[in-house]
Amino acid sequence: MPTSGNPAGSGARTHVIVIHRWRDRYAHYETYVDHTTSHVTYVTTEVGVPGVPPTAAGVEVVRATDDLAEVRAATDRLAGRFGRPAAVVALKEDDLLIAAHLRAEWGLPGATVADLLPFRDKLEMTRRVADAGLPVPAFAAVSAPGEVDAFAARHGWPLVLKPTRSSSSEGVRVLRGLDDLAGVDFAADGPLLAQAHVPDPIYHVDGLYRDGRLEIWTASRYVNDCLGFRDGAPLGSVEEDEPAVLDAIGIWSGRFLGALTTMSTVFHLEVFAGVREDGTVRCTFLEVGARVGGAEVPFVWRDVHRYDLMEAAFALQLGEQPAKPERAAEGIGGWLLIPAPAERPCRITAITPLVGLVPGLYAESLLTPGEVLPAADAYYEHVGGRFRFSGATSLEVEQAIRGAAAAFRVTAQPCTPGGADSNTTAGEHV
Repeated sequence: MPTSGNPAGSGARTHVIVIHRWRDRYAHYETYVDHTTSHVTYVTTEVGVPGVPPTAAGVEVVRATDDLAEVRAATDRLAGRFGRPAAVVALKEDDLLIAAHLRAEWGLPGATVADLLPFRDKLEMTRRVADAGLPVPAFAAVSAPGEVDAFAARHGWPLVLKPTRSSSSEGVRVLRGLDDLAGVDFAADGPLLAQAHVPDPIYHVDGLYRDGRLEIWTASRYVNDCLGFRDGAPLGSVEEDEPAVLDAIGIWSGRFLGALTTMSTVFHLEVFAGVREDGTVRCTFLEVGARVGGAEVPFVWRDVHRYDLMEAAFALQLGEQPAKPERAAEGIGGWLLIPAPAERPCRITAITPLVGLVPGLYAESLLTPGEVLPAADAYYEHVGGRFRFSGATSLEVEQAIRGAAAAFRVTAQPCTPGGADSNTTAGEHV
């Protein structure tokens, strides 16, 4: 249970607890709170330990950062050493509700469970957007094959079936008929959300929503899609520069967020956006998170747009308001992920760095031969290769993404008995 006061010898320093799971520097924690004047402690996984700043006052390692009982016990141990926390922060989507539960137990500022549920439960968020009269795909909660069949009878095949609280497209299926339900365990996988399939391109919209408007934001079109990435295809994203598309996405994104919250939030929103024959743009809600986008989004924002969305999210969880954005640097950003070359964990055997070989490619995150790609929960971090791009136009950046996907090669040896070398040929599906 939470304790009050500071332990003997801890002084009057503020204690901030961070729930963390990345190995790479997705968040620059040491610049968000002074680790020399505050006790900043971390609850992390074994894989995430290298990503903890060396100036951390204390570290507790847990099996999973989304296990409330395990994380609660870890935070209680840290509170016993460093005093009652003044803040509990989590920036990864799967950990948001854990931090909210702990803030409620300690009586701390920041988003509550009630604030976050519309952003974590896909059925609840879709209902709220639909109830506001905004465009969403036809949807229904389903708990048996017969209910899926009845939904398809009304709305047609294909359809999308997804868990209501998964992330990174985990458990999402595109069904073209009842035969595709093989392997779905409604008792174990439920509750499930069925949605009509929308053929329009998918965009992710990232930024800061404050005072009822998008204060700073970008809209990016996926090159391939997140579900295809789980099936072995490269996944890319390029920021949009077409004014008509941006205008429509900006208008509808503000309405979608307004249907879900009145609070300030960093957001990662996904929408369908298709151009009609008359040139107008049709936007449809897909889903949204009250957090910074995954993959390379936080890196591209810091590098290309000179704004740290992670810092903004951190401030909000302290109960503070983020700094006003100053768009000092402009440009078009993009990123590319190559899937793991073998079942994780796997040991990299060969890899081809591309920085300096592909115009517009300014950064890459790669393992070296001999290093192990772990089977970690930060799904889009631990992949075959991560690349970041910048350029003057969307076309220029997209061409760079496709060029990198075609040129990159990585092979690995599975770290399992009897595993054999497995190659990935990046670019086959791009």
